[in-house]
Amino acid sequence: MDIINNLLSHPLVVSTPVMWIIFAVIVFTILFLDLFVFHKKSEEPSFRGSLGACIGYMIIALLFGLFVIYEKGLDTGMLFYTGYLVEFSLSMDNIFVISLIFTSLSVPGKYQHRVLFWGILGAIVMRAIMILLGESLVSNFHWVLYVFSVFLIYTGAHMLLVKEKEENLMDSPIFRFVEKRFHVTRTLHGEHFFVKQNGRHYITPLFFALLVIELMDVIFAVDSIPAIFLITQDLFVVYTSNIFAILGLRSLYFLLAAAVNRFVYLKPALAVILIFIGCKIFFPYLGFKVEPWQSLIVTFALLGSGIVCSLLKTQKTVKN
Repeated sequence: MDIINNLLSHPLVVSTPVMWIIFAVIVFTILFLDLFVFHKKSEEPSFRGSLGACIGYMIIALLFGLFVIYEKGLDTGMLFYTGYLVEFSLSMDNIFVISLIFTSLSVPGKYQHRVLFWGILGAIVMRAIMILLGESLVSNFHWVLYVFSVFLIYTGAHMLLVKEKEENLMDSPIFRFVEKRFHVTRTLHGEHFFVKQNGRHYITPLFFALLVIELMDVIFAVDSIPAIFLITQDLFVVYTSNIFAILGLRSLYFLLAAAVNRFVYLKPALAVILIFIGCKIFFPYLGFKVEPWQSLIVTFALLGSGIVCSLLKTQKTVKN
């Protein structure tokens, strides 16, 4: 409750109540339409529908950025677009993990949207808490930005140099931990997160998938939140760019899940983006400063290069 009161009493929140209200209405409307209009039934989203939804989310974020420019100026708008692009590109890395989770737990495509919908609701709340804590740290201890920078540089270097191992989630420590403390069934029961058998309530693999996705989002947020704070300390821009990136994650997942293995250079591109953002705070000591529009161009160029190079490489592999 104290966290919520602190957020509501924050000077930035008080100074821009209309912007926060408009943002809340947009997010609520998107989630309402998603749950009660477009996906009332459990069915696997089509490629065409996912493409349309992905483009739609991008257009909404683009228009919201224009709204930010109108209300807070061009530089702040450029920071919003940069933040959104960085968070969106980092969320693309989540697709690899989400694909692994669903594959490992044998979750059918028609139930995956339900898991991701509730996962995003949880992410909206968790990001608010983590961003508020991060903002409090930055406001009271400005030197923590240098800690964020070093952490991002290390994370980017680790992504470039260390190859991650795939693991069967049914044999993972987290599954064994949950299995020892709760009643767990390894069999899916439709779209249900819980099922009652012999007078006991059991956790289904669908809920375990949701649990792991929420945990992974927290872990990814440890990378993405320092990144956005190194771009801007404007709490409104930090939070809104995060949420718009997360909202588009589901449609992006269903759009790219089938071809996720084709993006072989995406992770290296994301790693270089993290290193670039981590190094930005040290550039003024070298005699130059990166402007918001320059940061946006570099981020877009790195992400685009990773995607294009990946498609070219895998296209050659397929032909051969």
